[in-house]
Amino acid sequence: MILHPPVLALVLSSLLGAATLAWAASFALHLLRHWNLASGARRQIELERRTYLVATVLALVMLAQAFALPLMVFNADRTAPLLAGAMCAFGSFNASAYGFPALYAKIALFFAAVAWLALHQADTLADDYPLTRRKYALLLALLLPLALADAGLSLAYFLDLKADMLTSCCGTAFNPEKASLGADAAAWDPRWALATLFGSLAAGLLLGWLADGRPRLALAYGVFSAAFLVVALGAVVSAVSIYVYESPHHHCPFCLLKREYGYFGFALYLPLFLGTACGLSAGALSLRPPASLRAALPGLTRRLRRVSMAGLALFGLLCAAAVWHSALRL
Repeated sequence: MILHPPVLALVLSSLLGAATLAWAASFALHLLRHWNLASGARRQIELERRTYLVATVLALVMLAQAFALPLMVFNADRTAPLLAGAMCAFGSFNASAYGFPALYAKIALFFAAVAWLALHQADTLADDYPLTRRKYALLLALLLPLALADAGLSLAYFLDLKADMLTSCCGTAFNPEKASLGADAAAWDPRWALATLFGSLAAGLLLGWLADGRPRLALAYGVFSAAFLVVALGAVVSAVSIYVYESPHHHCPFCLLKREYGYFGFALYLPLFLGTACGLSAGALSLRPPASLRAALPGLTRRLRRVSMAGLALFGLLCAAAVWHSALRL
């Protein structure tokens, strides 16, 4: 399975990303020890020159990691017909003990990568680069461990994946009568799930609109973005999916990615994950902003928040359209 071109691309991108971040980590350690913008010493000048190169390479790596998440899910969906018992991407990930941990690591790395890119962009808005230490500390504390976990789990998953493996389909995991997290979400009453989804979305959009010029509300919107992701995924499992499938017993969030449903899942999840990532990034940037960025930073956080609000609103509209146009009536 690992010799398939998409799998090779995913594994190589994960390994290359981890290797690049490990290389950047050695520079980050040196920078955190010696960075002093007030100094005119040769070492400081060399650090300033090298940080442009390292930051550019890291930005490219972070972009690649952000695109790797939808590619991994798409590849899992295309791999499902090769595995006995698999009907969708769920079966592909469930075919190995490393499948879902690899997916979760990829999701965490996606959010961390977007946050780092936003931090890097904010750092370039001031002449004194006030966030340089913060973004390289983030690299050491979060990005590097996530990249190493992503590379290790992805490699282990694809090496463990065999065409003759027997796996369970999504119907067993999202059966409300089973004892699992997916089953608990599927057992949630669809009407309450939709009411919670649209009610929280309306409250979140209002919070985002009021957050302009209010750092505490901007930080609260970042927290809301993370909480809304949980609510949204729960609502997809319990309510939105059954309206798309027009079956009250089919709750799988992965089958939405299939061709017979018009790849609706990609249209649904991409704005949700992008909106969440931008909301988290805007909230993180609003936490203890440096003095030199107090004039320029609100503009960047406002743009991030607007992208986030647009993404979450689009997700809500797609959910409403799926329910409205469905032939299923509960």
